[in-house]
Amino acid sequence: MSIRLHIWGDYACFTRPEMKVERVSYDVMTPSAARGILEAIHWKPAIRWHIDRLHVLKPIRFQSIRRNEVGAKASASNAKSAMKKGSTEGLGIVVDENRQQRAAMVLTNVAYVIEAHFTMTEKAGPEDTPAKHLSMFNRRAAKGQCFHRPCLGTREFAAEFALLGENDPLPEAKPRLEVRDDDFGWMLHDIDFASGRNESHFFRAVMKDGVIEVPPFKSGEVVK
Repeated sequence: MSIRLHIWGDYACFTRPEMKVERVSYDVMTPSAARGILEAIHWKPAIRWHIDRLHVLKPIRFQSIRRNEVGAKASASNAKSAMKKGSTEGLGIVVDENRQQRAAMVLTNVAYVIEAHFTMTEKAGPEDTPAKHLSMFNRRAAKGQCFHRPCLGTREFAAEFALLGENDPLPEAKPRLEVRDDDFGWMLHDIDFASGRNESHFFRAVMKDGVIEVPPFKSGEVVK
């Protein structure tokens, strides 16, 4: 049971993990980012999303920007301590004291179509069926409902979305994609959380006629 979702937005940043300080985006959406968008609309422990292919609808355009970021994050140990004490004292972060300005190379005016399917997990109960979860996803996506606002790589770049029916044509993009065949090199596929070590897995992202075929996560085309 597969779905198609049209995604678009003014800006996107699918951060390359090898760039540690300044954010630099991949040329196109990564499968992990696509999975995150689908999970923002509908996810339960009973299902696992798999990205099958990505349609790139608009020309790839980069723009350099500067952003204000918070250079600190809440301490997990402090959070545990606060939970035990029942007090949030000392957990806050003063933004003005931790603000950092960093450069970022982001994408502008992006649009994609995500093709994906889901499988049932070992956590599925007798009340969980593929038809039930497909219906829930389709209903929520058609109404624009989501658990949290889906984003194009980073939280500040919100994603607009629209469900495509089984027989609906691909949306027309203006301007049209200029280069329809390209090799983007090794790209992050997803993170393996099951190992307990959060290992990054990569695949060779090749676009043919505007479409990137995404290999299954456990296939030989995906490497650590």
